[in-house]
Amino acid sequence: MNAINLTDRKNAAISRGVGMTTQIYADRAENAEIWDKAGRRYIDFAAGIAVLNTGHRHPRVIAAVKDQLDRFTHTCHQVVPYESYVHLAERLNVLVPGDFEKKTIFVTTGAEAVENAVKIARAATGRSAVIAFGGGFHGRTFMGMALTGKVVPYKVGFGAMPGDVFHVPFPIELHGVTADQSLAALKKLFAADVDPQRVAAIIIEPVQGEGGFYAAPAAFMKALRELCDQHGILLIADEVQTGFARTGRMFAMDHHEVAPDLTTMAKSLAGGFPLAAVTGRAEIMDAPGPGGLGGTYGGNPLGIAAAHAVLDVIVDEDLCNRANQLGGRLKQRLESLRETVPEIVDIRGPGFMNAVEFNDRTTGLPSAEFANRVRLTALDKGLILLTCGTHGNVIRFLAPITIQDEVLGEALDILEASMLEASAGK
Repeated sequence: MNAINLTDRKNAAISRGVGMTTQIYADRAENAEIWDKAGRRYIDFAAGIAVLNTGHRHPRVIAAVKDQLDRFTHTCHQVVPYESYVHLAERLNVLVPGDFEKKTIFVTTGAEAVENAVKIARAATGRSAVIAFGGGFHGRTFMGMALTGKVVPYKVGFGAMPGDVFHVPFPIELHGVTADQSLAALKKLFAADVDPQRVAAIIIEPVQGEGGFYAAPAAFMKALRELCDQHGILLIADEVQTGFARTGRMFAMDHHEVAPDLTTMAKSLAGGFPLAAVTGRAEIMDAPGPGGLGGTYGGNPLGIAAAHAVLDVIVDEDLCNRANQLGGRLKQRLESLRETVPEIVDIRGPGFMNAVEFNDRTTGLPSAEFANRVRLTALDKGLILLTCGTHGNVIRFLAPITIQDEVLGEALDILEASMLEASAGK
């Protein structure tokens, strides 16, 4: 069965709203490599959109899930609970940033984690308003869409969004927004649009994911924490994409001197199995009454088993340090291309959460066309890349942190060749 036939079948059977970055149909995968139905090999620098920090089918993750399969696959923790759920909550309560008593709930997706964080914040504060940032991405549910700071493609055609959600610019100096300007926009919002005493929470990605891999400055995060404390507002860190060693620390907020009140996580938590969580201050997490939180599949035993293995692998294979080493190697190669690829305007990102941004060499404007040309050229050579950013002009790099050195070297050679070809107009 070739890819053309599969694409025809997909078009006939699946809603067009489910977009596809490639026409590769996976047959098998191992660590940082995927083989399609025709047997062609690809190096995976997407990792299921930051889901596979420990790689495809890490042996310890697979072994843990197989063991759980032989025991039970589902009881619904709210009906018949199990110890592994409790133990994983205990582990996250220790690992998640914040020197205070914490509690955790498990759900299934990142969007669901965000939804529940907002519910918890509203229950704890008795307030309803939530503030998010331009360029942020928080999911495709209605509250997730409302919080997301990008219209196309996430909000188009879906009507009115939930109310009491406000946006301010994210501090990106490359695009003319300083940390002081972002803070000033928040204060202007308080003066013109919403009483801070009505704001339940401010939600922020410590490093924007879909928005372009822009990291929040340390001074800004500290000032944001102080502003929240001043007005009794809860700070939610959306660590869905940044968590679990990707930034060179277990969580991106570990890079900051301040801690959030609530942390959402998903993606790499369970190494490819659906699992998400909210962890936060114990008294805040206890604000909703019994039955107010949960979900039939929340904390599925297979995902829980996988997550325990993922946390063990991160420690035992020293993946935080590995992320810093890999990111340094990637950024060094990209820096070496600045003179020969004049479209490069920025190279950035902590740990192995890296990105390169492109502008048109003639106009100086963001060039989604160039970023996509690099992506497609690389794909033709066997390297899977993802673009992102509000202008679509950023390539983000999300290879498994477990990628072998020789496979990384091969990928960097393909990336360099693809960027040079795209810049030369080939």
